Amino acid sequence: MLDLIRQPDTAPIRSLSCDLAKTQNELEEAQRIRFRVFGEEMGAKLPSAATGLDIDRFDMFCDHLLVRDQVNNKVVGTYRILSPEQAKMSGGYYSETEFDMTRLQHLRARMAEVGRSCIDANYRDGATITQLWAGLADYIMKNGHEYLIGCASVSMTDGGHYAASVFNKVFKLHAAPEEYRVTPHRRLPVESLNQELDVIIPPLIKGYLRMGAYIAGEPAWDPEFNCADLFILLPVSRINARYARHFLRKAS
Repeated sequence: MLDLIRQPDTAPIRSLSCDLAKTQNELEEAQRIRFRVFGEEMGAKLPSAATGLDIDRFDMFCDHLLVRDQVNNKVVGTYRILSPEQAKMSGGYYSETEFDMTRLQHLRARMAEVGRSCIDANYRDGATITQLWAGLADYIMKNGHEYLIGCASVSMTDGGHYAASVFNKVFKLHAAPEEYRVTPHRRLPVESLNQELDVIIPPLIKGYLRMGAYIAGEPAWDPEFNCADLFILLPVSRINARYARHFLRKAS
């Protein structure tokens, strides 16, 4: 879940909406913006690069939120959601490709995974992320999920020092209880990196933490995406009441 949300220099008037993809064409719109952001912008090594789409084996099992600018009909943001029922069909969660989730086995029936979040470079502002989270809030309420999980990514363009410092800063305050901890299959060697940089927490991670999420263990290293992934665990019961009112109002 690469965190690619920054305030643009200008904020033109837009008309944004958020809905689930319903057709193959709409799914491909989500995969196309993911390719532009992850493949072209961030340089991720995508197996499906020749198609101009970011495709993996989980897509067919997921629901895909699309934020669309009604003015130009362009998809400008996306989020995918893997329900517990569909996770069984897919053989597990995407997060399990990066983390050992053994300690969360008892939560699986109530646990939805979010991921592959990205926003077009010209739309990285509060309005777009609010649309995505409002759509997510609506989805959670309609389906009764009690836990959200996902990989929140931090860039490693500096070799990992920024990612190690972000982890060091947030884990001190937001570490999950021991019984909810996961273990990365390929851990980021934070002890070999500078963990004391004066860093700004990426907005997506900051938003999760403000809503009540835990960081559930050490970061994993994802060489294909050149990022470090933090495992986010958000019990819906912990969502900050002010944030819940805000996003549920937007979703209604």
